[in-house]
Amino acid sequence: MKIKCRIIGFDLDGTLLNSEKHIAEHTREVLTRAIEQGIWILPVTGRPLGGLPKEVVEFPGVQYAITANGARIMEIQTGGCLYERLVPVKTAEQIMEIFSDYDALREVYYGGKGYAEAEEFSRVGEYMRSPQMAAYVRATRTPVPDILQLIREKGQDTDKVQGVFKIDEERTEARKRLEAVEGIEVTGALSNNIEVNAAGVDKGNAILWFADHLGIPHEEVAGFGDGNNDIQLLKKAGIGVAMANATDQVKAVSDYITGTNDEDGVATFIEKYIL
Repeated sequence: MKIKCRIIGFDLDGTLLNSEKHIAEHTREVLTRAIEQGIWILPVTGRPLGGLPKEVVEFPGVQYAITANGARIMEIQTGGCLYERLVPVKTAEQIMEIFSDYDALREVYYGGKGYAEAEEFSRVGEYMRSPQMAAYVRATRTPVPDILQLIREKGQDTDKVQGVFKIDEERTEARKRLEAVEGIEVTGALSNNIEVNAAGVDKGNAILWFADHLGIPHEEVAGFGDGNNDIQLLKKAGIGVAMANATDQVKAVSDYITGTNDEDGVATFIEKYIL
C-alpha cells in the first residue's frame, strides 16, 4: 500500500548524496517523478546555502532548502529567507571561546556562507576524516585570520557555530562544557564534530514549519537521514526513514529503514512506498 506524502525532506551527506558526493542517476529520475506528481522535494541539511552542491541547487523543481540544521529555510534561486532562527552574537562568542581551547577546525555561518579560521583551514585534512568532506570544506569555506574576531566585528546573530575536533576526548570535554551555555541546541552529523544552533532549532521543527506554511498535515511529511543531527527530523516527520548506513540512534527513532546512500536508498523507498 502506498503512503500519502506531499513533502519529502532529505539530508544530503550520507543520505541523498553517495560517497562521491553526487546524486545517482536513478535517484535523479525518481525525484523528478515525485516533483511531477506535485510532491515538494527539499534538502534538509547542516550545510549553509552556499555549501549546497551545484547539482542540488540546479535540480529542476527543487525550490527551497532547510539549511544549517533548520536555522534557515531558504529560497534556492534568489537566496531569499523564508524563515530564520539564529544564535545570538554573544552566545556565538561564548561557544567559540570554548572551541578555541581545543585543536579544532572552528567555523561559523552567516547568511548562508561558511567561515573558518585560516590556520586551521590550511590543515582541513587533519580534521575531516573523509577526503570527500575535506574537499567540500575547501571548496565552500572562506578562511579568515581570526574567527573569534570575525564574530566580534560582525556583531550579528549567526546561523550555526561548528567545531570539528582532531581528538575525540577533546570533543567530549567541549560538549560537556557547552551544557553550561543557555539557549542552544547541540548536535553533530560527524563522529568528531559539534554543531551548535539556537534553542529550538532542529531539522524536524523546520520541516514542520514548512509544512504548516503550505497547509500540509504533518503526517504527510517524509524525512530521510543518517546522522545524529537528523534524529529530530525522523522523530517529528510523519514518515521517518533511516538509511542503512545511519547511526544506531537514528535507526532507533525511524519508522522505516531503507538501503544505504550508495544503494540509492532514498530513491528505493520513494519508488516503492510513495510513487
